[in-house]
Amino acid sequence: MAVLVTQTLPKGMERFGEKDGVWVCTFHEVKGLVFVLRDAIMKVYNAIKSQENKGDKMHLLYHYLTSGEFAEQWSAIREGFRSMKISIQKEREAMEKLWKAREKQLEKVLLNAAHIKGSIEGIAGSDSVDLQLLDDAAEALLGAPDNSND
Repeated sequence: MAVLVTQTLPKGMERFGEKDGVWVCTFHEVKGLVFVLRDAIMKVYNAIKSQENKGDKMHLLYHYLTSGEFAEQWSAIREGFRSMKISIQKEREAMEKLWKAREKQLEKVLLNAAHIKGSIEGIAGSDSVDLQLLDDAAEALLGAPDNSND
């Protein structure tokens, strides 16, 4: 970059500027012009530097994404996700099976308890013995029949 510092500016110039590819300024303007030109040079350098090897990097990235190494790693990730999903599904099915079995057991216990309660109340009367196993809220939650008013 060419810079001409002078006491007298060329005709038609009132302050610093570019004339025929040369920057012209006064001694008072030189410091400001130097800062502006340095900033412009740095921006051009950074733009060129960011584009450096861009084509090479794109080719390297393309080759990696189409390589067997990438395919193997991606396959391993997919397989890990599949295994986790199958494992969770199996656990869910096993737990639901256990819960269902426990519900059936609880229903049998409650049904038998209701039979015993009914027999005792039939013999001794309904106000004589409190044989209620669960409170009303628990019975409602489990869907057990309410025999308290028998």
